[in-house]
Amino acid sequence: MILFLGVNWPVMKYGLQFIPPLHFAAARMALGGLCIGLFAAARGALHRPTRQDMPLVLGVGLLQMAAFLSLITIAVQFVPAGRSAILAYTTSLWVVPLAATFLGERLSRFKALGLLLGLGGVAILFNPGGFDWSDPKVLLGNGLLLLAAFIWAVLIVLVRGYHGRSSPLSLGLWQFALATAVLVPLALLVEDSGRVQWGTPLGLILLYNGPVATAFCYWAMLTATQALPAITTSLASLGVPVLGMLSAAVALGERITLTNSLGLCLILCGVAIVSIVDLRGRRTATVQTGAPDRGE
Repeated sequence: MILFLGVNWPVMKYGLQFIPPLHFAAARMALGGLCIGLFAAARGALHRPTRQDMPLVLGVGLLQMAAFLSLITIAVQFVPAGRSAILAYTTSLWVVPLAATFLGERLSRFKALGLLLGLGGVAILFNPGGFDWSDPKVLLGNGLLLLAAFIWAVLIVLVRGYHGRSSPLSLGLWQFALATAVLVPLALLVEDSGRVQWGTPLGLILLYNGPVATAFCYWAMLTATQALPAITTSLASLGVPVLGMLSAAVALGERITLTNSLGLCLILCGVAIVSIVDLRGRRTATVQTGAPDRGE
């Protein structure tokens, strides 16, 4: 998931030459929903959500799919792809207080160290002097990315604290359908459909974004969010902007400075520490309880 989402940042930036942002987001949701619906049906996992599942359907469909995706797609028009990836994944900044307040999650010393390193890397990369404050579009883009990060943090906490009856795969079609139902009329209302430039480049971009970067990655992220502590999930997801910045440098020629490199190193160290501590904790619990280790 980290690999597919990371390389998709320059792909999105490139794709917006051929399609307006809300049309792009709506197409991703429609194609992603079709793919995950067919996959769920083939596995016999497709069924209507129960009443207990509806908070999960509404939360993921409206917050993660419709709101988060539309905000970052609009923003990446005005912000470099690598920087967009970093700002969108400042989610961990918001998850920490939310998880501590509403979930009662507690940080060990090593997890706290990993958290500080990861957030320190983001803080270095998020340099307010790195963009033009006089340009309204640049300010709008950066603001939308931070808003998207906060919305995703709220969803992470909501999903972690909620236990539905159905699997993420069985609910995927309904979540994508809800997001599509919101984004399609919104795109038609505020954007000019005549700006869509149909052809091979756009077709390839949508082919990657629908089945891979949308259907598979959203399902994988939701599954990980349900299985891991919220803080661990948010820190591990920082691998996406790391790859986003590197792939944007390769594909789009975006410059990686010494500051960017230092930030990337701190993020990688933070992710590694948290992942190792979490894995050891699960293995210790497995030995003590004799339960199967689902993390293997």
